[in-house]
Amino acid sequence: MFRANLAHTGVYDVPPIQTLTGVKWRFHTRGRVISSPAVAGGVAYVGSTDGHMYAVDMATGTQRWTFTTGARITSSPAVDGGGVFFSSYDGNIYRVDTATGKVQWKFATAGERRFAGKHLHGFLPAGETMPDPFDVFLSSPAISHGTVYIGSGDGNVYAINEQSGQRVWSFRTGNVVHASPAVVDGTVYVGSWDTYFYALDATSGKVKWRFKTGEDTVINNQVGIQSSAAVANGVVYFGCRDSKFYALDAQTGAQKWFFDNKGSWVVSSPAIDNGVVYFVTSDSRLLHALDATTGKPVFSMQMTWFLFGSPAIAGDMLYVGSWDGTLAAVDLKTQKRAWTFESDSAKRNRAALTKPDGTADYKKIGGTSFYDDLPVAISRMYTVGGILSSPVVVPGTILVGSADGNLYALN
Repeated sequence: MFRANLAHTGVYDVPPIQTLTGVKWRFHTRGRVISSPAVAGGVAYVGSTDGHMYAVDMATGTQRWTFTTGARITSSPAVDGGGVFFSSYDGNIYRVDTATGKVQWKFATAGERRFAGKHLHGFLPAGETMPDPFDVFLSSPAISHGTVYIGSGDGNVYAINEQSGQRVWSFRTGNVVHASPAVVDGTVYVGSWDTYFYALDATSGKVKWRFKTGEDTVINNQVGIQSSAAVANGVVYFGCRDSKFYALDAQTGAQKWFFDNKGSWVVSSPAIDNGVVYFVTSDSRLLHALDATTGKPVFSMQMTWFLFGSPAIAGDMLYVGSWDGTLAAVDLKTQKRAWTFESDSAKRNRAALTKPDGTADYKKIGGTSFYDDLPVAISRMYTVGGILSSPVVVPGTILVGSADGNLYALN
């Protein structure tokens, strides 16, 4: 499932790929692959903005089956008990058969939507409510003890019976829930765009505690929890668009520490290993490594374009993608980049939208202060084949999706 386990620590217990040989295979969809893949039984499952969930043979990169929904899929699937579970922008949560791709059940929410706000990010008209095109991920399911836990754009966190597809409970927050729940020791941990982070009883959906993050009532920029939490050693870690990275006591919700990213969003989900928590930022384009107990910096690494995808760890290697269409492999022992993979579209198109120092050239990307130009500029950035998908590491292979429509298998 998303982030490798129910605690979402992002750690894969497999040998790392320390040297990149090349592309073992690429599987092309007709949309962007923002969804992170799940691997089970020699098959990779991944969604695309073309509205399909794909099952791809891990050995050959050929299609086993495809399942069509009514809208784009940016939810990362979970696989359990012969079913593939995910959500779609058509407002439904699905279970499809792993072997055939046939639907087993469909749960209808009250409808999907993106986070929206007036004068969003300072764009005009100031009095108009605008959907946020940077709200790119849908919530991904976590499955524990026969129950599927998932958030929705209708503002609810749902608990759904894994076998029947019937609602067990729902908890309503004050806004969109696109973060993915972590489930640890009978508690569901998830944030909402309503500025609160919640700990819910996994059986009943009752609130155990909630924690308030920052607000931005002027341009709705420094507000909302996109990041999915990771839980380790009794501490919950998550990022926020208020530019803070938080560590909370898992039992009480009390803040242990926070790290100030000075205006830069933390959209990605953290990875935690050997007492260090790793996360990446948007505008400041940094990979941070912090002491998990104190929040003190261990090291940081400058990247070129902003980062939304979440890091994955295998052994002493960390892998993380960027909007510039690259996947960076970082050696955690030397704290240096070991190798870099470029998507096909990055090789073709990145130079046209990049400054000599490797950063994004916003003059070439284009746009004005009027909102209509923002989605156009973002679509232009997608032509670089950005890697917003979080990598998955299996023995001998790294799987990662790209905005150029490909699921790449690297070895």
